[in-house]
Amino acid sequence: MHRNIIQALHQWKNKAKRKPLIIRGARQVGKTWAMRHFGAEAFAQTAYINFDHNPRMQALFAGDYDIGRLLLGLKIESGVDIQAENTLLIFDEIQEVPSALSCLKYFHENAPQYPIIAAGSLLGVSLHQQSSFPVGKVEFLPLYPMDYREFLIALGQKDLAQLLDSRDWPLITAMKSRYIELLRQYHYIGGMPEVVQTYLDTQNLDEVRQIQRDLLLAYEQDFSKHIPDSQTVQRVRAIWQAIPHQLAKENKKFIYAQMQKGARSKDYETALQWLKDSGLVHIVPRIKKPHLPLAAYQDNAFKLYSLDIGLLAAQNQLDAATLLEGNRIFTEYKGALAEQYVLQQLIATQDQPVYYWATEKGTAEVDFVLQRGQSVIPIEVKAEENLKAKSLKTYVEQYQPQQAIRYSMADYREQDWMENVPLYGANI
Repeated sequence: MHRNIIQALHQWKNKAKRKPLIIRGARQVGKTWAMRHFGAEAFAQTAYINFDHNPRMQALFAGDYDIGRLLLGLKIESGVDIQAENTLLIFDEIQEVPSALSCLKYFHENAPQYPIIAAGSLLGVSLHQQSSFPVGKVEFLPLYPMDYREFLIALGQKDLAQLLDSRDWPLITAMKSRYIELLRQYHYIGGMPEVVQTYLDTQNLDEVRQIQRDLLLAYEQDFSKHIPDSQTVQRVRAIWQAIPHQLAKENKKFIYAQMQKGARSKDYETALQWLKDSGLVHIVPRIKKPHLPLAAYQDNAFKLYSLDIGLLAAQNQLDAATLLEGNRIFTEYKGALAEQYVLQQLIATQDQPVYYWATEKGTAEVDFVLQRGQSVIPIEVKAEENLKAKSLKTYVEQYQPQQAIRYSMADYREQDWMENVPLYGANI
């Protein structure tokens, strides 16, 4: 499979002052595959060590942090004669041995010539709890489910992906029926690598849905397995299960009281943080004014999205028949899937956090707001060809941004105050 992260890994390898790299991402987004694929592509050999249920590594890193001693143990464990000039060291599930995380500092300070990549399925949770984390001694790289462009390439549509990159809108528009058909499939299948591979192997949407259900079940089992407090487990599960319903509302702001009468935000702070740290949710805070820095203008309100559009469709029990019914899959649940899709595209292709804007009284709301350079860009998402964008118009009249974008099912066109981009061209 083509994953954009491979190019970023090559850039990391070629840095003059490279630090150990930590890949962050939810379970099953493809971290292990990416590390091993990159190792095979860019190095003569790879020393892969899995720290999960590995007492030998626990014992190795429980001793002193002498680099020579550690390298000898890693050579024995991996069966690879580790050489700095031609060997990639991979530490998988590193959160299972916290002292190994701390040790990355000593590799950076005393043996920076050894390229090291680390990852773990709940690494984000461990990092949040890790008191001796080597701050400033490591680099981070996020990995998300496959975006629409990666999905196109996986389905053998590299030419269509490259055409999107060209921004040749007349030719892109001429091919729009193919883009829309593939976008329907992406809304149902999503970007989890195992799910995409299942579709490639079987072309069977029932099997696709079963893999998605298995993933959702595995995530819920993680709640009980990795959270010691039963009350927090219940609250994590309540938030997770509430996402589809909350996004199906006209006003998609997450409201705790809709999960349980009298529920308060402070009771769910720990549960929400766990879901965020595990990579299972995306929090989009509300800003009161679109001024820089955006973080200074956010308040306590937020919208909550899933990590993957296909998993959200599975949680909603979306039937495969919607793929055959015009653009219904885009408009289902009040356009929640279209918003989820655009958010994933934004997150996968830029480093800046994403916000949304709403007036004090809630009379106008812009789906997403983000910073590019010194500009603040408002983004409206329309899941159909109905192009009324009253909230975006209100925003533009009030704040006069340099650029405003509406993603919709309509063809590309520029207006005086706004650029309409088809959904399948989101953030290319």
